[in-house]
Amino acid sequence: MTIGWQRPNAGAFDPARQSAALMTLDRIAPALFVLLWSSGWVAAKYGGIYSDPLTFLVVRYITAALLFAAVCWVAGVRWPKGRSAIVHAMISGAFLHGFYLGTVWWAIAHGVPAALSGIIAALQPLMTALAAPYFIGERLSPLQKSGICLGFAGVAIAVVPKLLGTGQSEIPVFPVIMNVIGMVSVTYGTIYQKQHLQTGDLRAIATLQYVGAAAVTLPFALALEPFRVELSFGFIALLLWSVVGISMGAILLLLYLLRRGQVSRAAALIYLVPPLASVQAAIIFGEELTLPMILGTLVVIAGVYLANRKQRQAAPAE
Repeated sequence: MTIGWQRPNAGAFDPARQSAALMTLDRIAPALFVLLWSSGWVAAKYGGIYSDPLTFLVVRYITAALLFAAVCWVAGVRWPKGRSAIVHAMISGAFLHGFYLGTVWWAIAHGVPAALSGIIAALQPLMTALAAPYFIGERLSPLQKSGICLGFAGVAIAVVPKLLGTGQSEIPVFPVIMNVIGMVSVTYGTIYQKQHLQTGDLRAIATLQYVGAAAVTLPFALALEPFRVELSFGFIALLLWSVVGISMGAILLLLYLLRRGQVSRAAALIYLVPPLASVQAAIIFGEELTLPMILGTLVVIAGVYLANRKQRQAAPAE
């Protein structure tokens, strides 16, 4: 199975060394993905300073696609063969990035509290676990189901107290609905990725995914926003981090995790994002880090451990 970032070796092929390298990457990839992906919440909060949300995402997607294309050209990456493979990659990108981030960033910019948005995002593993048996025949063990439920409980512990401090009349209904649509979109995109993109170079797939994301986001940005961009050092720094750290680094790790393990286990990592984002917001923006957030984070970690425990005991053969 091609995983997408193996370089040709002029010398003798060493299966043991390759297996050891993959095992090491399997250990660090989940933690690194969560750290990078959770920083997107901070980026979303900063993004409104320099541009409108959908406008910023269009610039981000186009930049990511161009950088990935350059990487593919330098590395001599093989592009997917056949129109169907290209279309599958673009469709998955439209759901994983375009509709998901577009609705979430738009919702946050239009008044959805970060705590509520975190709860909605945390529903994805539950929806994925419910949908996976019907779409890809994937079954979860009782221990994994317990881990998923425990993870949701941890997210609730972390963010519900903060949500209860906000008057219900102040929470806009339509942006909340859009936030829910985004969660549904990324759930479908995750399953679609597992269904149709099990082979091929991940760098080429990611390039096409961002083309698909830009294609669906651009019309909405032109229709709903004045396409405002304030060029400054802050905008460029934020764009670079959003592209290199999140759109390239985090997404390659997510695609790798989806290919190496069950889709429901990969989705369970999303549970760690809201608590970790709260910690980052407390450090960067000075937001309050409460005891429920700390306790919720510990419960979430326990839930993710249970959801991924079976995968560690029986790693997929290569």
